[in-house]
Amino acid sequence: MMHTDQRILIVGNQSERVNRLSCVFEFLGEQVELLAVDKLESRVSKTRFRALVIAQESQSKELLQSIATSLPWQPILLLGQTGEVSASNILGCIEEPLNYPQLTELLHFCQVFVHAKRPEVPTSGNQTKLFRSLVGRSEGIAHVRHLINQVSPSDATVLILGQSGTGKEVVARNIHYMSERRSGPFIPVNCGAIPAELLESELFGHEKGSFTGAISARKGRFELAEGGTLFLDEIGDMPLQMQVKLLRVLQERVFERVGGSKPISTNVRVVAATHRNLETMIAEGEFREDLFYRLNVFPVEMPSLQERCDDIPLLLQELVSRVFNEGRGKVRFTQRAIESLKEHCWSGNVRELSNLVERLTILYPGGLVDVNDLPMKYRHIDVPEYQIQVSEEELERDALASIFSDDIEVDIPEGRFPSELPPEGVNLKDLLAELEIDMIRQALDQQDNVVARAAEMLGIRRTTLVEKMRKYGMSKE
Repeated sequence: MMHTDQRILIVGNQSERVNRLSCVFEFLGEQVELLAVDKLESRVSKTRFRALVIAQESQSKELLQSIATSLPWQPILLLGQTGEVSASNILGCIEEPLNYPQLTELLHFCQVFVHAKRPEVPTSGNQTKLFRSLVGRSEGIAHVRHLINQVSPSDATVLILGQSGTGKEVVARNIHYMSERRSGPFIPVNCGAIPAELLESELFGHEKGSFTGAISARKGRFELAEGGTLFLDEIGDMPLQMQVKLLRVLQERVFERVGGSKPISTNVRVVAATHRNLETMIAEGEFREDLFYRLNVFPVEMPSLQERCDDIPLLLQELVSRVFNEGRGKVRFTQRAIESLKEHCWSGNVRELSNLVERLTILYPGGLVDVNDLPMKYRHIDVPEYQIQVSEEELERDALASIFSDDIEVDIPEGRFPSELPPEGVNLKDLLAELEIDMIRQALDQQDNVVARAAEMLGIRRTTLVEKMRKYGMSKE
């Protein structure tokens, strides 16, 4: 049974360039092992490595060709010029000076090669939580960090503005944890998620019997946040009647429970957030102007992800680390994939990026993600899909294996092919080609010329079917 080892095996003698390559791979997070050529056969007989890197300075062309031929499903990279050595499993040449885009691209080719015959589709029901630190070096996020440092020591009310998914709660939590109230509770409330008739009770609590179902007294969020910070998210969705009561609490620092008459003092710092334009809502009579100025003591505006796209590499690193620390695998990105993500508009901002990292971790655990591995809407760089070069002999062998496999039945039209081998023999290559053409035509006819569905019916990839149609000069029509 063939085992898979995620290490990179460098085959060759100890040298300065081999040591340099090993250090670079380890810097990229790869596990590396150096192996002498004479020990290669015993080492790889039952193990498929992530990649074999063969240092050519001490190897002959014949030996390289022999290694590639004897290990047909082992991805191989060459350190140095390829010369005339060619094989379908020699995927590229590592050129010097070494650089990140080149190495990650070649490792991605190795990943595609390994999974070509053995696709793995792991699943996960978990979701990535948003990170709890402000990451980035852009001017916008640096300004936000500066504002947090300024306002945290005070008790001023803060209004955080910005699009959905930009991390407004992250800012609120940082303000709390950097303030003198850090030992107190941080209580978040989403004003848009609570029905209007229940919001007052949720914020201020209620007394026993104050309404149907109030079988006992209950503290509200203001009481629960005593000595700490109350975060009112989506304050723009708060009903007008509740805005009046909130304004009174902010002004007088006193409130009453629903159904109660006893005033309760509060020592709570209020941080509010919204993705809506409150000044426009004031003009339309949907938000109280006096409450706006009470909340807008210290505004902090979160930039959208599109405005700080240069932070995406650092955000990816943070989000990937979060997923990995939760024990759910690790994924990495090629330079081209990162550049493509930087071109995206990100309407969902950091939350959308977080969800994308979660999805890619499920699809490519421990792998490298290139542009064509991204969902279609995130592909903003035109990169031809990497195709494994397979010889015609290998294609014919696979076709024969498919035809005579026990679990595959092929309906061969009567009279088209001989039922037994005639004395004069047959041209097997032409016979197989004719059979393949016939099967492709049948699949296309049955699937209304939809290539993707026809490929699925034939049990091959769409790109493979397109190549076969091109080879035989066939069209969908």
